[in-house]
Amino acid sequence: MSAHGMVTAARRRGPSGGWLALLPAAVLAAILLYPLVLMTGQAFRTQAGKIGLGPAEAMLASRVFRSALVHTVEIALTATSLCLLLGLVLALLVSLAPFRGGRALGRAVDSYLAFPSFLIALSLTFLYGNAGLVTAAFAQIFGASPHAASFLYGFWGVVLAEVTFYTPFVMRPLLAGLESLDRAQIEVASSLGAKPARVIARIVLPALLPSLLAGGSLCLLLTLNEFGIMLVMGAKSVITLPLLIYGKAIQQFDYTGAAVVALCDIALSLGLYALYRASLARLGAIRAS
Repeated sequence: MSAHGMVTAARRRGPSGGWLALLPAAVLAAILLYPLVLMTGQAFRTQAGKIGLGPAEAMLASRVFRSALVHTVEIALTATSLCLLLGLVLALLVSLAPFRGGRALGRAVDSYLAFPSFLIALSLTFLYGNAGLVTAAFAQIFGASPHAASFLYGFWGVVLAEVTFYTPFVMRPLLAGLESLDRAQIEVASSLGAKPARVIARIVLPALLPSLLAGGSLCLLLTLNEFGIMLVMGAKSVITLPLLIYGKAIQQFDYTGAAVVALCDIALSLGLYALYRASLARLGAIRAS
């Protein structure tokens, strides 16, 4: 194509391209930004209908908010740490120690990502709940009360459900990172007498840092905002921020309090996302140097 033709083509698609760019921006503003503006206005609206910091200060200073914030962070950090550990072990076994059925396990991980989280909580409830199969068997064998055998309605029950559901979200990027790993380095290190633990520590883990960072960040953001598992399991002793938002808005009709908690949850999620992006950029700069 000649230079004149290229200029003519650019002129033709220039205005239309600008209008086309406005369309997704308008849709995004209508779906996301407008409700966010309304929620922000509701968070700082007093009972008299005026704008003020009173409702936000009262909610942030309340004991229920502080407890929900602590529970949210504790559950998210614990579940993410266990997901990273379990996901790394499983990914290494599938990729570096091939066994019969490894491919089927990898495909099962991919299909597992399509399941809703509340199904995991429901399954665990059928197994370990007060009327669950395992709980009833435990009571018959040891003669204990079925309610005494159930651990599902506390901190570790929630962590178990989240680790069960979110470990594949960590495994998937790790498996992709292991597929792109240069196996020649591992073979050379093994031929020189390096033990498997040393090979993993010196060669595999440094190569998997971006995958660990991506999987861990995604898992942390998802566990921070997990609602389905918490709602189905009904762990009343570990109220989190999403459950507090639900309780304030749906059960107590306190839309101002719900808006304040929701804004704090959004700020926490955006802060973690910004930290992830900064860490990823820092890691890229270190590797480039």
